[in-house]
Amino acid sequence: MEVTTVCIFGGSGFVGRHICHRLAAQGYRARVPTRSRERAKPLLLLPTVDLIEADVHDSRDIVRAVRGAEVVINLVGVLHEGRGRQSFAQAHVELARKITAACREEGVRRYLHMSALNADLAGPSAYLRSKGEAEALVRESDLEVTVFRPSVIFGPEDSFLNLFARLAGLLPVVVLGSPGARFQPVFVEDVAAAFVISLEDVKSFGKTYDLCGPTVYTLRELVEYAGRTVGHARPVIGLNDTLSYWQAFAMEWLPVKLLTRDNYYSMKVDSICRCEFPFGIRPRPLEAVAPGWLKPQTPRSRYSRYRNRAGR
Repeated sequence: MEVTTVCIFGGSGFVGRHICHRLAAQGYRARVPTRSRERAKPLLLLPTVDLIEADVHDSRDIVRAVRGAEVVINLVGVLHEGRGRQSFAQAHVELARKITAACREEGVRRYLHMSALNADLAGPSAYLRSKGEAEALVRESDLEVTVFRPSVIFGPEDSFLNLFARLAGLLPVVVLGSPGARFQPVFVEDVAAAFVISLEDVKSFGKTYDLCGPTVYTLRELVEYAGRTVGHARPVIGLNDTLSYWQAFAMEWLPVKLLTRDNYYSMKVDSICRCEFPFGIRPRPLEAVAPGWLKPQTPRSRYSRYRNRAGR
């Protein structure tokens, strides 16, 4: 299969921007539907990336977006549930249903889907159950589907390590719920590489790939690492299970949701892999790349940050 044009839903997001940089570097055309071109402005600098204004939840706009593409990638997801289109059902399940229907209507056979590690119809959280439902839906389609299930993804613009780093700079002590939850964080560039390599790899059709980095950490270890790296090592007080639940409940009432009870339920299952990283990619360790944007700025660290933002 020869691929020239890729339509990416969620292409202006964290992972999407890195995929777009890789596609542009390899000569593919990328089409990114977005409600606001202003929010996706960094992608305008890429010569083979086209931003099209569209409502990604409108079936007619979706059909127009996929028309003429050989591959469609769906990266859209929400971590915290809201109302309407921000609900897990709308963002994960209904959108996947609309996109796969548009692919069939326009004759697009190749579809890449971003899911999540531990996605399961019987999962402990609404987030994981909705991801599991979306996986089942796309697998049952008659498309040439590849599903990716990453653990937590880290990178220069993530809302994971960077959040811990900011908290370490603001708080004298970090009071941490679910401190023993285990993760195997994966670098955003390695995730982007897996997506792009799979585009024309017929061996990946019908496959599901778990994506994890080389090391397992507890949540406590990740928080402590972020604090040390930014030069603000802070004591971490881990809460027991009951207090972790009530902390999540209380934080749901904040204007900006940092943690919810659904996140608490998701962390009941270890986010770790028991398989090799696909396509011969050697996933990069957290400690090898994260200091490039977490450490206090020096001329060298600023240069590393610019390279990361450019997807290099």
